[in-house]
Amino acid sequence: MTRTGPGADPEDPGALLPLSAVSPPAGAAGRDAPGRRRAVAAGAGPGAPTAVTSAIAGPPAKGAVVPAADLPVARVLVDNPLPHLDRPFDYLVPAAMADDAVPGCRVRVRFAGKLTDGFVLERTGTTEHEGALAPLERVVSAEPVLTAAVAALCRAVADRYAGTMPDVVRLAVPPRHARVEAEAAASVPPPVADSAAESGVAPDAVASEAVASEAGAPEAVALPPPAPAAPPGPEPASPAPGPPPAATPATASAVPPAGAGPAAAPVPAPTVPATDLPGVWAGYPAGPAFLAALAEGRPARAVWTVLPGLRPPAAAPAGGAHDGTSAGAVPAGDGTAAGRPAMVAAPVPAPVPAPVPAPVPAPVPAPMPAPVPAREARGRRRTAGAPVPVLAWAEGVALAVLAAWRAGRGSVVVVPDGRDVAMLDTALRRVLGEDRHVALTADLGPAERYRRWLRALRGEVRVVAGTRAAAFAPVRDLGLVAVWDDGDDLHAERLAPYPHAREVLALRAHQAGAAMLIAAHARTAEATRLVATGWARPITATRTALRAHAPRVRPSGDDAEMARDQAARAARLPAQAFAALRHGLADGPVLVQVPRRGYLPALACQHCRARARCTQPARPAGGTADLPEPPGGDRAGGPACGGPLALRGGHSAPYCRWCGRIAGTWRCPACGGARMRAVVIGARRTAEELGRAFPSVPVRTSGRDGVLATVGAASALVVATPGAEPVAEDGYAAAVLLDGWALLGRAGLRAAEETLRRWMNAAALLRSRGELVVLADAAVPAVQALLRWDPVTHAERELAERAALGFPPAVHLATLTGPAAAVRETAAGLRLPPDARLLGPVPVETPRHAEGPAEERLMIRVPRAGGAALARELKGAAGVRSARKAPDLVRVCMDPIDVI
Repeated sequence: MTRTGPGADPEDPGALLPLSAVSPPAGAAGRDAPGRRRAVAAGAGPGAPTAVTSAIAGPPAKGAVVPAADLPVARVLVDNPLPHLDRPFDYLVPAAMADDAVPGCRVRVRFAGKLTDGFVLERTGTTEHEGALAPLERVVSAEPVLTAAVAALCRAVADRYAGTMPDVVRLAVPPRHARVEAEAAASVPPPVADSAAESGVAPDAVASEAVASEAGAPEAVALPPPAPAAPPGPEPASPAPGPPPAATPATASAVPPAGAGPAAAPVPAPTVPATDLPGVWAGYPAGPAFLAALAEGRPARAVWTVLPGLRPPAAAPAGGAHDGTSAGAVPAGDGTAAGRPAMVAAPVPAPVPAPVPAPVPAPVPAPMPAPVPAREARGRRRTAGAPVPVLAWAEGVALAVLAAWRAGRGSVVVVPDGRDVAMLDTALRRVLGEDRHVALTADLGPAERYRRWLRALRGEVRVVAGTRAAAFAPVRDLGLVAVWDDGDDLHAERLAPYPHAREVLALRAHQAGAAMLIAAHARTAEATRLVATGWARPITATRTALRAHAPRVRPSGDDAEMARDQAARAARLPAQAFAALRHGLADGPVLVQVPRRGYLPALACQHCRARARCTQPARPAGGTADLPEPPGGDRAGGPACGGPLALRGGHSAPYCRWCGRIAGTWRCPACGGARMRAVVIGARRTAEELGRAFPSVPVRTSGRDGVLATVGAASALVVATPGAEPVAEDGYAAAVLLDGWALLGRAGLRAAEETLRRWMNAAALLRSRGELVVLADAAVPAVQALLRWDPVTHAERELAERAALGFPPAVHLATLTGPAAAVRETAAGLRLPPDARLLGPVPVETPRHAEGPAEERLMIRVPRAGGAALARELKGAAGVRSARKAPDLVRVCMDPIDVI
């Protein structure tokens, strides 16, 4: 096995860096060599490809591996996290595995003397290695789970985020479930060739900075005026940018392109009149034109600023949920309150009739297995048969998916969490019909998740909705990628290389020639930059629609008001907010958003107002046995923990949020006081106070301890933390946003943007023209944007300010985090361009009892055009440390969402 292809050009943004580019010390590569039968790329220069047949000419020796007669070399992506080994390796394909070792399948190979998992990227007849190749140990499964398009996407994401391709593949391909794979194998016809989207192009040839660089970004497709047209039949997807390499006898695969795999019969596009498509899009001047572009199969890209709105629950379809629905999502029931109009009056298209399968040549496909009923999601409080309200955004996205399906194209939709998946699942079933899509969420079991993922891989469904991992779903003929609420931090991956779903989908849209939709109530600075550069077009509502649906926002929080109203002071509400709650409760449920969870998450000394912190000593690594026992009975000695103290309830003792110990004998180190006061009031304490203020009204909470999916139309006080607000069956009559200072006063680059996003998401749950009271200063720009319901202007102002200060997304910014010595050593070895700027390093705030050396963070920022070069340089530096087996880990993150 050896490195594929000649040495990569360091200036090529889509090429892999050779090992020589990271300049490891002498002998380092040899220590990491997978085995004696592999020629290390750093030690042997690139040479002419060698035909495997000449290397094994003559009769095989006794016990020797007989290679495959056709394409005997497999290029394998080995599951190895080391950055300096992030490249494919050549292995010999034994004749016994020739039929199963197809591109995209899982294999086991011998790497560095150990059996390691891997994926076959391609089959070829030549290799650069001059010696004998190590054979594949076994083919784990002949299922081509890593398609060529997904492999190219993983390569581009790894290059964009200075990561390794195996790390990205772990995010893209779910773990194998053998029983599910076996039970579904008999239900599909023989393999057929896929469309041009799965071209089989090696992932190394894909540019990694297709979206981030304005110079290389294609112009947005102009949205045409809406014009009804006859629904065309299925069409092949547009190929990825750039011509594919010409096939030669040495490189042509003996099997169908990766991703073709076992395929179901083609599913014809649903036939729905074009006049039925606009739906909720009718209130947006560019909305029908965007749907028309999707129906024509053109790669239109748009940023949709969504108005608030609620669709009434539809009647439950017969037969219950199918296995194409999300776990926990149930058929919708009729939950519209009598005499109360729907919040969006636009008609909903009727469900699509069941498609008639296209003729399939012999052999006749095996019958489909019986549908597997959807499982109840763990921890979800929705019961079977309960009404499922659908917000306007979910119906609008479903209609966009339907428009793409009319052109014979598939869709991938990514949303932040499982509740959004359940809502979108309901909307897709109402628009597309049953069993036309699958939903992928983290709370699915391994078997069910793999079963649904295989349905998309095999072409049984063309629509996938799910959380951030669904961005890599292997959808055939991809025509639309969409992301809802791209400002939610749940879209940012927590595992290396920390990609963001919005950026992954943008890269995928560029590669596949697909359309992209970024939809949200608010607008992020990143989406605004895409509009400003012409990569996407804005879709905003008319002023008439805005006045009809936007809530009536009233800022409040005057201390004089609270002093005049005793009841409001008891519930820490000003008179205006108290009146809004009282009037709203007469007509339905009322929402109260509280920024902090818990009871009293922060305490201070009653006398001197100093923050109450834990004064007990931190526990050493070996426990507390070595700590001396003081005369008072409390352990002393060593540095104090210093964690913040909090209360879990009204009758509980304060405890430390870091070490978890009770601080029953706490005294203020500054003044010696023993009494505490609340600094921050959490959601449970707020619910307790509101219960005393409204004794005859039920109070429900939704937050970390339990998230409610929906609430009924009866009067109730619903206290929720941001992001955990349940959807009211008929919308909330009023809402109050408490403690605006707690959100606006956070130390972060995105504090104002995130505050406005949370406020607008809560306000979108109100009925049309519902009353919204926000406790914040009316002069704050975020409050002004909420008053006018104008997130676009606020986002444009945010982008302009960041551009002036040199912060993302106006620039690319990378962070290096780790032990101080390791960070400084890594930074010293970087070859940065002259326009790069270093910020720091600065200490990283960690709990005082944390073990290990103190960490520092260094920030590097470059212009947008230099993002690809910076990522390559950082990856090369990581490869140097990996080759030297440096003990300290330095975490590299490109464009983090919590940079400041």
